[in-house]
Amino acid sequence: MKSKDKFKVFEDIIEEMTFVYKHDNRPWLIGYSGGKDSSLLVSLVIEVVTRLPEYERNKKIFIVTSDTGVENPIVKKYMHTSSQKINEFSQKINANIQADIIYPDVTQSYWNLVIGLGYPTPEPPGFRWCTERLKIIPMNKYTNEIIEKYGQVVLLLGVRKAESLARMRSISSREIEGKILIPHSDIKGAYVYNPLTEIKNDLVWEYLLKNNGISSWGVDMKYLFSLYQGENLGEEQSVIGEIDKNKIPVTGNSRFGCWCCTIVKEDKSLQNFINHGSTELIPLRDFRNWLVSIRQDPNFRDNKRRNGKVYQKENGEYGFGPFKMSARQEILKRLLMVEKETGFELITLDELKMIDTVWDSEGDLTRRKLVDIYYEVFGKKLPWDEYKEPLYEDKVVEELKKGAEEADIPFELITKLIVSINANKYAAKSSKVQKEFDKLINQEWIHYETIKSGLKNEDQKN
Repeated sequence: MKSKDKFKVFEDIIEEMTFVYKHDNRPWLIGYSGGKDSSLLVSLVIEVVTRLPEYERNKKIFIVTSDTGVENPIVKKYMHTSSQKINEFSQKINANIQADIIYPDVTQSYWNLVIGLGYPTPEPPGFRWCTERLKIIPMNKYTNEIIEKYGQVVLLLGVRKAESLARMRSISSREIEGKILIPHSDIKGAYVYNPLTEIKNDLVWEYLLKNNGISSWGVDMKYLFSLYQGENLGEEQSVIGEIDKNKIPVTGNSRFGCWCCTIVKEDKSLQNFINHGSTELIPLRDFRNWLVSIRQDPNFRDNKRRNGKVYQKENGEYGFGPFKMSARQEILKRLLMVEKETGFELITLDELKMIDTVWDSEGDLTRRKLVDIYYEVFGKKLPWDEYKEPLYEDKVVEELKKGAEEADIPFELITKLIVSINANKYAAKSSKVQKEFDKLINQEWIHYETIKSGLKNEDQKN
């Protein structure tokens, strides 16, 4: 089949997209992951714009990449480079395209939640707190900001029916016969446009790899293709067979995902990178596997929830709460050691600062645990190290521990009370201090065994 005939479907899409582009002034928003489908969508959008005379390029197009903070470092570098090249290309031809990279708020970052607050790492099937905080919330915020400025926005999606049966059903159920733009079900002022739904898997790579694989904005699609190497070929295999560069067989079914993902039992994507030469990722894989292994380890998990509640399973065992403070410190230390070994930035200074603040409020009376761990690993001080003064010297802390043990009072309760009083010592109303005191002293975990024993005695009497 001639290339022109083979790519006619794309010409039809470009024609339709051009019609939609010219129809109104509503800005377009494209979520760009750097993967094959979003790359195809961006390629076609740029094709639409470049075919228009410069004076008609009046629609603002936003191409936004979500950096969760825990992306595979190799993929992350590619995403950032590609986003930068899109901006350079747009400025060169006055395409009116703006590529942005968004991040989760530092309070909602993966490491602040796990290391700072002790959130248990995500676990199948239902405990998946990460996606909403790391991707959905930042993207919705970005989208709503555009709507607030422009009134409405059109979201272009790169989903295809050929990707999977589940996605095919999802797309079909939302289609409105005879309409190209579909009102978004959750975001007021947003409309959805799915131009790629009918594209077959085999055509995606063929289109991306044309022109020797160099995209219109200057990214080597053969390199992107190489990032997909080694994935499972069971779902589909392209008619291309292989590309010349490294004799890499075509694969079209990859999800890069976060390098520390604990949802999957085995991170096949990370392992495939390692299998194909990216041995610098081995420490990340080993850390990730260790993170999975400690999730159900009682030595690492508290036996109460963050709100102080305690629950028991039917077999009498206590249910797990967050990671203990000692566990969070161990996780941070190991993460920093991996960062030092690999040279990858795995946690930002902003995250470290936030975690440090959280630990201070969680009962670290020394107020130096984090900065000391950092210094121990890297041999250099964090920018705020010199400002970290302990509430009490080590000798005093040891005396407090001894006194708590003699009085049979949990030392954790003592530290939380001290931190609470210190945080509220300048409160204008004494009632606030009393309220915080009562809140801590009446938490269920402190009185659980006494209540349980009392209920047992009542049952025996009856």
